[in-house]
Amino acid sequence: MSVASRTSETLNDLIKINNDRIEGYEKAIKELDPEDTDLQSLFREFCGQSESLKRELQQAVSELGEEVETGASASGAIYRTWMDVKAAFSGDTRKAVLQSCEFGEDAAQKAYRTAEEEPDIAPNTKILITNQKLELKSAHDRVKALRDSIS
Repeated sequence: MSVASRTSETLNDLIKINNDRIEGYEKAIKELDPEDTDLQSLFREFCGQSESLKRELQQAVSELGEEVETGASASGAIYRTWMDVKAAFSGDTRKAVLQSCEFGEDAAQKAYRTAEEEPDIAPNTKILITNQKLELKSAHDRVKALRDSIS
């Protein structure tokens, strides 16, 4: 497999993760109580964030001359937790929602760490992955801080 193919495979995995993240936050928004407008707004922001990250990844794959992924991960490889976010809302509390979202954000961080460690990826691609991981870490920390603020 060529370096371009391996790189695009890694980037396509991250595209799927962002698709899953969007789907997870959209599910979370639907599960929130109407008065949880602050979380609804935050989760919409995170959906927009993933849309932006996804576009960057798609552009990088296109520049490699490879095919861009368009779907979410059906197999549930690394970021499957977002598919289970709705099931985790059985507690139906803000804290339960935030705990589920933090768990999903942890999975995203793990996926990005794995991508960073991939051998044979061009330095500019590693920079893209690292920058996106840091941006997602900020989102993770916001979710964690909100969760920790609830007693």
